Amino acid sequence: MTSSTIDNLTEQQWHQQSAADAAKYLRTDLEGGLSEAEVSERQKLYGFNEIKGKAGKSPIMRFLMEFNQPLIYILLVAGIVTLLLKDWVDAGVILGVMLINAVIGFIQESKAENAIAALAKSVTTEATMIRGGQKVRLNSRELVPGDLVVLASGDKVPADVRLVNVRDLQVSESALTGESVPVQKATEPLATETVLADRTNMAYAGSLVTFGQAKGIVVAIANQTETGRISQLMDQSTGLETPLTRKIEQFSKSLLYVILGLSAFMFAVVMGKGGTWTDGFKTAVALAVSAIPEGLPAVVTVTLALGVERMAKQHAIIRKLPAVETLGSTTVICSDKTGTLTENQMTVQAIYAGGSSYTVSGVGYLESGSILQNDRPVEVSQFPILQECLQCGLLCNDSHLQEQDGQLSVAGDPTEGALIVSAQKAGLTLQELEQEQPRLDTIPFESQFQYMATLHQSRELADRHTIYVKGSAESILKQCHHQIDADGQNIDLNREEIEQVVDRMASQGLRVLAFAKKEISAQKQGIDREDIDEDLVFLGLQGMIDPPRAEAIAAVRTCQSVGIQVKMITGDHALTAAAIARKMGLSQEENALAFTGKQLAEMDDQELANAVEASNVFARVAPEQKLRLVEALQSKGEIVAMTGDGVNDAPALKQADIGIAMGITGTEVAKEAADMVLTDDNFASIEAAIEEGRTVYGNLLKTIGFILPVNGGEALTILVGILAGTTLPILPVQILWVNMVSSVALSATLAFEPKSAETMQRSPRRPNEPLLTKKLLWRILIISIFNLIAVLGIFEWASEATGNINLARTMAVHTLVSAETFYLLSISQCIPSLFGYLKDRTQEIAFIPAIGVACVFIFQVFFSQLTFINPLFATQPLSFIQALICIGAGIPVIVPALFLKRFAPLA
Repeated sequence: MTSSTIDNLTEQQWHQQSAADAAKYLRTDLEGGLSEAEVSERQKLYGFNEIKGKAGKSPIMRFLMEFNQPLIYILLVAGIVTLLLKDWVDAGVILGVMLINAVIGFIQESKAENAIAALAKSVTTEATMIRGGQKVRLNSRELVPGDLVVLASGDKVPADVRLVNVRDLQVSESALTGESVPVQKATEPLATETVLADRTNMAYAGSLVTFGQAKGIVVAIANQTETGRISQLMDQSTGLETPLTRKIEQFSKSLLYVILGLSAFMFAVVMGKGGTWTDGFKTAVALAVSAIPEGLPAVVTVTLALGVERMAKQHAIIRKLPAVETLGSTTVICSDKTGTLTENQMTVQAIYAGGSSYTVSGVGYLESGSILQNDRPVEVSQFPILQECLQCGLLCNDSHLQEQDGQLSVAGDPTEGALIVSAQKAGLTLQELEQEQPRLDTIPFESQFQYMATLHQSRELADRHTIYVKGSAESILKQCHHQIDADGQNIDLNREEIEQVVDRMASQGLRVLAFAKKEISAQKQGIDREDIDEDLVFLGLQGMIDPPRAEAIAAVRTCQSVGIQVKMITGDHALTAAAIARKMGLSQEENALAFTGKQLAEMDDQELANAVEASNVFARVAPEQKLRLVEALQSKGEIVAMTGDGVNDAPALKQADIGIAMGITGTEVAKEAADMVLTDDNFASIEAAIEEGRTVYGNLLKTIGFILPVNGGEALTILVGILAGTTLPILPVQILWVNMVSSVALSATLAFEPKSAETMQRSPRRPNEPLLTKKLLWRILIISIFNLIAVLGIFEWASEATGNINLARTMAVHTLVSAETFYLLSISQCIPSLFGYLKDRTQEIAFIPAIGVACVFIFQVFFSQLTFINPLFATQPLSFIQALICIGAGIPVIVPALFLKRFAPLA
C-alpha cells in the first residue's frame, strides 16, 4: 500500500463530515491542494476522471444474434434441408429471406445503445484547480480524489465535490435530482440521512453553477460519482423485450413445435407408404414451407417502420422499431415533472399586497397576462402598494430575460426571471425604473441570511435613498415591524395574517418570496447588513411555481379516460409535486396520498409495489428509486412508459418498456437511453404517439390475420393431398412464390391503413393477451378451410378437364392468390372508405390496398404467362376464360370474411 492509498472512499458520507475532516481524510491542503507528485500517484491508483461503461458486443456477434429467433430457426432448418436436396431455387429464397431480415434488424440495433458514451460526454469538461499552491486549468479527466477545485458561475461541476467555502453559490441540479430551482449551497455538515437533493454542502458532477463562486475538495471521480453510479445502474438494468417481441417469440415457438410435429408426421406417412428418404424429406419441407409465414418478419418490419415515419410527423422520434407497438399497449406512464408536465419556466401566480390578494394570468416567460383581483384585471397604477411590491421584485434582481432561437429564457435565477415577468405584466420595465431609481449598492443573497438587498436613489425624495429587500418570508418578517396598507399608510405589521397567507400559498405548492423596503439618508452611498436588521416596511408576497402545460393537462385527461394511468415521479419537493398533481388531475383530493423518496427507501419490494399502485405522486425520488418504481410496476404486469429529460432519469428510461426523452431540454444521456424522443418536449405528443402505436398494432393484427390463413390453406392443401395419396395440388416452389411475392405485396399494404375513429376509445390491451387469440385462431381456421376447398376444387376440376397437371397447379395458385386478394379487400378499409367517399366527397379513400392488388395482378401475369418463367415454377399459360374462373373461385371468401369482421374483428 502506497502513501497515496485512501481506504473506503466510496463508503464515506461526505456531507456529514466537516470540510476540515474531509480534507484530513483525503490528505489534502485546503489552501495549496495536492502536489504534482501526489496527483501522479493517485492517478495510478484511481485512474482518470471519465465514466466507463461495459464493453458492448462486437458487430459480428450482434449480426449473428439476429438469427437467434425461433422463426429464423424454422427457416434455417428448411433452407438447409432444401439445400441438401439440391432444390436451389427454394433454398435460395428461404436463405435470402433470412439474410434480409437479419440485415434490417442489425441496422436498427446499430443505431442504439450509446448511453454510456453520452454520460462520459456530459461530464467531460475543463476544470480550474489548485495544485501545489498554483491555480491551473486542465481537462477534468485529470482530477483525482483530494484535488482542490474552484467553481464559478457558468462552470460545469467536474466531479463530486465537498464544498469548503462558498460565496453566493447556486447550482442547477435539475438534470440529476429533478429540482426545478437552482440550489443555494452552504458548507455546514448535514445529517447522515439527508437525501441527495438536500445536500447543500455538496456539488455533483454534471451539474451547472448558475451563480456565485466556491472552492471544494474532490471526493469522487469517474464511476464513483453520482452520475457514474447512474451509469452503472444503466449497465445493470435489463433491456426488456417489448410486448410485441415477446408475443412474436411465443407465437414462433408454438409454430415451430407444430411445424416440426406435422413435418415429422408427413415424413412418417410417406415412409409408411413405401416412399424413399428423399420423398419423405421433400414432403416434410413442402409442408414446412407452406406453414411458415416467410414474409411475416419483413412485413412486421415495414409496418413498424411506417409507424416510425408517421410518428415523426407527430413530433415523436422512434429510436427502436418495436417501441412503436409498445406505445399502443402502454398501461402506465411514469412522468417526470420538470420540463415534461410543466413549462420549466417559473411563473408568479399569486400576489399579496396591501392586505389584498391578487392572481396573475399567463404562463411562463411570455409577457402576455395581467394582474387579476376577483378574476378581473386591475390597473396596477391605481394600487400603489401592489405596484411597489412588483417594483421591488424587478429592481432587487440580478437576472434578465434573453431570446434564443425564438424562445425566451432567463439568464440567472429562474425565480428572479418570474419576478421580471410579473412586473412586465403590470406594465413595469427595468430600463425605466433604473433611470428613475438607479442602483447604488447591493447585498447579494446568502443562504445564512436568506435575503438580497439593493440600494436605490429615491424617486420622490432628493434627501433619501430606498433599500429594497427580497427573501424568504421568515427572514423578511423577522426584520419588519410595519406594513403599508391599501391606502399607502404605514400600520403595525399583522404578522399572523401574513403567515396565514404564506402557509396558504405554500400549501398550493408555490414558492413564496417576501418583499420589503426601507428609507435611509441620501448621505449614505452604501449599505451593510446592519441597515437591514430592523425597521423594514413589509410590501407584500409573491408566490410562484413552474406551471403545468395546458396541453399536458388535456393529454393526461385523455390517457386516463382510456384506462392509461399517469404517475408523476419527480425529484422536486413534495408540496410542489402535490400541487402540480392536483392541477394535472393526477390526484383529486386535497390530501391525496403521496410518497417521498425517504419513505420509498424504507420499503421492501412488496411494500413498494403496493405503494406504486396506491398513489400517483412520488416526490424527492432518487435515481435508483425511479428504477425501483418502474420495476415494481412491471412486476404487477404493467406496460410502463417512462418520460424524463435528466441524467437522473436515464436508468429508469432504459428499464421501462418504453423510455421517452425530451428532445429540447433533455440531456444527451436521457435521449440515448430512451426508445423515443419528443422533439417538442410536449407531453401531449405522447397521446398522439400512443394513438399511432395502437394503429400500428391493429395493422399488425390485420397482417397476421391475413398471412396465416394463406399459410394455413397451403398447409392443409399439402396435408390433404399427401393423406389422400394424390398429386400435390401446389408445389413447394409455387408456395414460396405465393408467400414471398403475392402475400408480401398484399399484406404490406395493410401497414398503410389509417387510424380508425375508435382507436382511442378502447382500453389498453391486456399485457398478457396472446398474439393468437381465440378469435384469431377461429379466423385462421375458417379462412384456411375455405382456401383449401377453393384450391383443391379448382385443381381437381382442371385436372379432369384438361389432363394437364401443370395447368391445374397454375390455376390452383391463381385461385389461392385470388382468394387472398378478396380477403385482403374485406379486412382493409379500402372498400368502406370508398363507400364513405361516395356519400361524402370530402372523405379520403384508403387506396393503397388497390395498388397492392394491381401489383399482384401484374406479378401473376408474369408467373403464368411469361414462357421463360414457366419452367422455373412448373406453370402453364392460362386462357382468358381460365383466368376468369380462378378469379371467380376466390370471390366467395368475402362471405366468411365479412361475417368474421362483424363478430370477430381483428382490430
